[in-house]
Amino acid sequence: MAAMSRPTAGPEDLRARVAKLSLAQKIRLLTGEDFWSLPAEPDIGLRRIVVSDGPVGVRGEMWDETDPSACLPSPTAVAAAWDEDLAHRLGRLLAAEARRKSVDVLLAPVVNLHRTPYGGRHFECFSEDPLLSGKLAAALIRGVQSGGVAATVKHFVGNDQETDRDRTDNRIDEQTLREVYLAPFETVVTEAEPWAVMAAYNGVNGHTMTESPLLKEVLKDEWGFSGVVMSDWMACRSVAPSARAALDISMPGPKSPWNAGLLAAVESGEVSEQDIDEKVYRILVLAARVGALDGATPPAPPEPAGAEAVAGLLREAAVAGSVLTRNNGLLPLDPSRLRKVAMIGPLAEHGRVLGGGSATVFPRYRVGPLDGLRAALEGTEIVHAPGVRAHTRVPAADGLPLLVRFFGADGAEVGREERTGGRFMWLGRFAEGLLEDAVNEVEVTTRWRAGTTGDHTIGFSGLGRYVLEVDGRVLLDDHVEEPPHMDPAVAAMLPPQRSATVPLTAGQEIGIRLWHKVGTGPTFGTAFELTLEPPVRSDDAEIARAVEVARSAEVVLLFVGTTPESEVEGVDRTSLALPGRQDELIARVTEANPDTVLVVNAGAPVLLPTASAAAAVLIVWFPGQEYGNALADMLLGVRSPGGRMPTSWPRSGDHVPSAHPTGGVLEYREGRSFGYRAADADPLFAFGAGLSYSTWSLELVRAGHTPQIRVTNTGARRDQQIVQAYLNGRLAGWAAVTLDPGASGSVEIPLPLRAFQEWVDGGWRVAAGPFSLRVGTSSADLGEPVEITPPSV
Repeated sequence: MAAMSRPTAGPEDLRARVAKLSLAQKIRLLTGEDFWSLPAEPDIGLRRIVVSDGPVGVRGEMWDETDPSACLPSPTAVAAAWDEDLAHRLGRLLAAEARRKSVDVLLAPVVNLHRTPYGGRHFECFSEDPLLSGKLAAALIRGVQSGGVAATVKHFVGNDQETDRDRTDNRIDEQTLREVYLAPFETVVTEAEPWAVMAAYNGVNGHTMTESPLLKEVLKDEWGFSGVVMSDWMACRSVAPSARAALDISMPGPKSPWNAGLLAAVESGEVSEQDIDEKVYRILVLAARVGALDGATPPAPPEPAGAEAVAGLLREAAVAGSVLTRNNGLLPLDPSRLRKVAMIGPLAEHGRVLGGGSATVFPRYRVGPLDGLRAALEGTEIVHAPGVRAHTRVPAADGLPLLVRFFGADGAEVGREERTGGRFMWLGRFAEGLLEDAVNEVEVTTRWRAGTTGDHTIGFSGLGRYVLEVDGRVLLDDHVEEPPHMDPAVAAMLPPQRSATVPLTAGQEIGIRLWHKVGTGPTFGTAFELTLEPPVRSDDAEIARAVEVARSAEVVLLFVGTTPESEVEGVDRTSLALPGRQDELIARVTEANPDTVLVVNAGAPVLLPTASAAAAVLIVWFPGQEYGNALADMLLGVRSPGGRMPTSWPRSGDHVPSAHPTGGVLEYREGRSFGYRAADADPLFAFGAGLSYSTWSLELVRAGHTPQIRVTNTGARRDQQIVQAYLNGRLAGWAAVTLDPGASGSVEIPLPLRAFQEWVDGGWRVAAGPFSLRVGTSSADLGEPVEITPPSV
C-alpha cells in the first residue's frame, strides 16, 4: 500500500480557495518566504510550511549544534542492508524527528545513481542500480509520509556529478535515460506516491531541469505525479520558461526570478494564469497532506521514540549496512582471549559518521570506534596510534566554549549566543527574531589552554572580510575573494582557509577573537569556521609508532577512509586513492601484524591496493551516531555484519565514467554499461557481494517468472543470506533468508514485468526472449544460466 496521499480537504474546496486569491497573492505562494519555508496566506487558512534537509537526519531551520538531530547511517549504508522494512522504519524515525522540529517537508531521499565512483555526493545516493535505489527509496518514503511529513525525491534527473552541476548539460540517450536514470524516480512515484519532487541544477539533453519538458510530459502526465515540483536551491534561473515547464515552487526566497518577474510575465501573456492556478492548487494539496491548511488533518505522527529506542534502531541499521568483504577466519573476535588490541589509523578515535554538505546534521552524541571498543572490552588493554594525518585542512575549533555576538550597522550589539562548535552557518536569520538584514558584523571569542608545547595553527575558513586576533594581537586581516565558478555549497561549506602559527607552551592560556563583516562572503547566507590545530608529529614518526604498536598487539584494528574535504557536496573527487599516506600505513601495519582487521570508513569507493594483506576487511560507510557501538557488536560477534555491496568498488580509477564535463557538456557515453553492468567489469568488490559469519549453499529449484531457490546454512551460527536474481546480467529482484546452522529454507523472487522490458521507439515493450536467469549472492557469484521465456502481455 502506498502512503496516504489524498488530502482531507477535497479538490473542490482547494480549487475554491485558489479562486479567492488575487494574482499577486498566488504568485507570492510560489517562492519561498525565506531559506527554509513557504509563505502563509491567512485569507485561505494556509500556514507557513517548513522544509528541512535530510536524508541522514532532520536538521531543521538552524544549521548548528544548538538543535541536535538523530544521525542515521548514510544512504549508501542503508542501501547496503538491502532491507525495505529497515528503510521504512528509518523513514518513520525521520518523520518523528521532523514533527518534533515542526518540519513539514523533508528534502530527501536522493535517488540519483552511482554512475561514477568519482561522484562527490556518492554517499548521499543509494546505489548504482536503479531497482535497488528505487525500492529502498520507496520504502523510506512510505515511512516518512505515514507520519504526515512530505518526502521530496531528488534530484530529477541526471544530477549524477557535482562538477559544474549548475551549468552542465548531461547528454543521455533516450533508452539509457528511461531504463536507468529515470527508473528509480518512476518506481518511487508509482509505488510510494511522494508528495514532492526536486528539479535538479543540471540540464539534460538541452534543457535545464527547472525548464525541462520531462517535468510535465513524463513526471506529471505519464506517471501521474500529484505532488509539487520545487527547484533545487537557486536552480530556477528564468521566469517564463521555468513557469511554463511545470515547475511549481522556486526556492529559496524571498529573492528569486519568479518574485521579480512572474507577475509581469502573466500580465503580458507569456505565462497563463491557469498555469499559476495549477501550481497553487498543488501547493494546497501539499499543505493539506502535512496539516498546514485549515480543515485538513495529516496522518497521525509516529509515537515519540525514547532515546534508547532511537539508539537501538540506529545501531541495528549501522550493523545491517556494514559489508564484510574479506575474512580469513579472524572475525568474529573472542573477547575472552584478547589481552591487547591496537587501534590504529587517522579515523580510529572518532571516525566519520556522516558526509558533508546539505546532508549535515548535528547529533546529540556520536560514539567513535575507540569509545565503542573500550566500552565493549573493559578487561582488554587498548592502545591507540593515529598513524598518519589524512586531512589537509585545519580542523574547526570544536569543543570550546565560544561566545558569538551580533552587531548592527550602528555598532550596537543586537544579539548573542553561546556555542561549542567552531563551524558557523546562518541562512536567512541569525537567531530567533534576528533576521539577516539586522546584522552587520559577527564576533566569535573564546579562551583556550594549550595541552602541549609547540607551534599551534590558528585561523579561519571563509569568504569575505575577517580579522583574527590572539591576546589582542592581530594575526590575520584579510578579505578572501571567491574563486571563479565556485559551487555555492563549496563556498559555504568548504571555502578557502587562512591560518597563522602561534608558538605556545603546555598550560598557556590565550584569548582568541575572530571578526567577520556580514555580506562580504558567499552569495547566500553567512558561513565561516574558526580553526585550530595543536602541534602534529610527522607522518614518518607516526607510522613508525603505529608499526611498533601493531607488533605488540594480538589484533590490530586499522581504520582508514576519506576526509571531509574529499567527500562533500559540490565537489567531485579527482582521485579514488585514500587521502594522505594511508595506503602506506596499511602496508606497514599488516606487515608488522597480519592479524589486522581493516575498517574502511568511507561513503564511496576508494582504492585499496594493499588491503589484500589484511586478515579481514569491513566497509562501514558513514554509519551514523551509533558507529562505535555497532562496530563493537560486529567485531565481537554479537551481531553479524549484514550488508551487501550497493555499488561496485573498482580496482583502479581507470575505465570508469567521467564526472567532469567538457565545454559545458557531459556525455554519458557508457550508456547503460557502467558499474556491474560494464562489459569489462572486474571489480575489487562486486555489486551485491558481502560475507557473513556463516557459510551457505544455494540451489535453483524452479526457474520461471518467480524463481524458487533452496538455501542452506552450512556454517556454525544463525545468520542471514541475501539471494539475488539477475536477468540478462541486470538485477531483477532479491530476497533475504535467516537460517539456523544446518537448516535449509526456500525463497521466491518474483520478477517484475519491467525486468523483461526495454524502451524502444518511444515506449516500453517486452524484449524478445529467451532471457538468461542466474541466481547467486552477488553479480560476480552466480549459478549457471537458465533460459526463461518472457511473460505474455
